[in-house]
Amino acid sequence: MKSGAGWGAFGLVVLCLVVALGAVGCPHYRVWSQEMAGRAELSRAEQNKQILVVTAEAQLQVEELNAQMEVVRAIGAADAMRAVQDSLTQEYLLYRFILTFGQHGNQVIYIPTDGVLPLLEASRIR
Repeated sequence: MKSGAGWGAFGLVVLCLVVALGAVGCPHYRVWSQEMAGRAELSRAEQNKQILVVTAEAQLQVEELNAQMEVVRAIGAADAMRAVQDSLTQEYLLYRFILTFGQHGNQVIYIPTDGVLPLLEASRIR
């Protein structure tokens, strides 16, 4: 029986040591665990910040390219308008007027004059 009692005492000592180490180590483990969780959260926050920065920079590049595209489009439209304006002559405008006048048949067409009333409507007022 002595050998069984020796193991019981040894087991009791080991159990007390485990409980004592747990009582001392548990708070330290919690502090360490919280520190590791905080570092992981900080790392995630930094990665999210980098993602937002890269996304904003990409959006800025897109907006700059869109602005450049609008400038090029406006320059092209201005060049086209200048080409049309340079090709217009009085003879061509008169030709277009005659074609338009002939296509409208019996409609009343108002021709602007120096006075307030169009020339074709002056006879109707009297």
